[in-house]
Amino acid sequence: QVQLVESGGGLVQPGGSLRLSCTTSGIVFLRYHMGWYRQAPGKQRDLVARITSRGTTNYADSVKGRFTISRDNAKNTVYLQMNSLDLEDTAVYYCNAQNSFTMTQNWGQGTQVTVSS
Repeated sequence: QVQLVESGGGLVQPGGSLRLSCTTSGIVFLRYHMGWYRQAPGKQRDLVARITSRGTTNYADSVKGRFTISRDNAKNTVYLQMNSLDLEDTAVYYCNAQNSFTMTQNWGQGTQVTVSS
């Protein structure tokens, strides 16, 4: 059974930092592209950052220079380091795993990030 479990969300003041983690099980982690998406109330779910099975990264323009995605293949975990958070980063953040061969996808349950003063 595939499981993606996010953690690290919470309430932070503008300018603050958070580190999200997504620990996976039930997949061969090395074969998966991993991504973080976010969905604010009333909006669609959008890509925030992605890291391929080979370690290539890409970011949404709105987070470039502030967020960093990384993966630890030994721990089957992907991270999202978020710095200089602002109010518009408030959303539920979802972990996504995409099989690099079949392109099938799995999602985590989401973790809430709230940026507020």
